[in-house]
Amino acid sequence: MDLFSLEGKNVAITGASSGFGHHFAGILSKAGANVLLGARRIDKIDQRVSEIKKAGGQAIALPLDVRDSDSCQNFLVQGQQTLGSIDVLVNNAGVETGAKTYAMIDEDDWDYVFDTNLKSVWRLSKLYTELVQKNAQTQGNIINIASITAYRTIKGQFPYAVSKAALVKATEIMGLEAARFNIRVNAIAPGYILTDVSRVLLEGDRSESFVKGIPMRRYGEFDDLDGPLLMLASEASKYMTGSVVVVDGGHLCAEL
Repeated sequence: MDLFSLEGKNVAITGASSGFGHHFAGILSKAGANVLLGARRIDKIDQRVSEIKKAGGQAIALPLDVRDSDSCQNFLVQGQQTLGSIDVLVNNAGVETGAKTYAMIDEDDWDYVFDTNLKSVWRLSKLYTELVQKNAQTQGNIINIASITAYRTIKGQFPYAVSKAALVKATEIMGLEAARFNIRVNAIAPGYILTDVSRVLLEGDRSESFVKGIPMRRYGEFDDLDGPLLMLASEASKYMTGSVVVVDGGHLCAEL
C-alpha cells in the first residue's frame, strides 16, 4: 500500500494539542511522516511528541497561536528549518462558542470563531504557499478540516456553522487558485464524531434523536477519519483538489 505511504514526508498540523489534531499526529506518524505539532498549549503538544517518539516516530512541537500572524510565520519557518520543506499543511485548529444563536452572540464571539476557523486558514495557507514557491518545491498539499455543519442547518451553531460553510467554499476556490503553484487543497468534513467536547451533547438527552438522523445509526470515532486523512495527505489523491470529503455515516443522505 505504498500509495498511502507518507514515508519521509513532513506534515504540519495546527490545533494539535487535543481532539482531531492530537489524533491526526499519531496516524500521520504511523504512515511514515515527520510531524510538526502546533498549538498554544505547548505542554500538551510536548507530551504528544514524547508519545510519538516512544512509538518510533519523528515529531517536534512549536508554539502556535493561529490568530497571530507572527506566530504563524514562526511556526512554519522554524518547522521548515528543523524538518526541511513542509510537504503537507493540515489546517485543523478550530473553536466554537457553544449552543448560541445569531441573536445571542456578540462581536467578540464572532471574531473569535471566524479568526480561528477561517482567517487562520487563509493566513497559514498563504504563508505556506509563499514557502513552497521560495523553496521551489515541486508540489504542496493543504488539508482543511471543515464540518458537516457546513451543509446541515440546526439551531445553536452560529457562527461555527457559518465559518465552516465559508471554509468549504474557501477550499474550492483555493484548490482552483493554488493549482498554478502545484499545490493541492482539499478538505475533510466530519459528521458527528465523539470527542471530549461533543460527548456531553451526543451522549446527553438528545442522543437518541441525533443517532436516528444518521443512516449508519452510530456516531463517528476518530479512526473513521484515518482513511480519508491518509488519502488526502498522500499520493493516493494526486488528482484531487478543491474536493471536500464528507465523513458522516450517511447523515447528508438522510431526509431532514
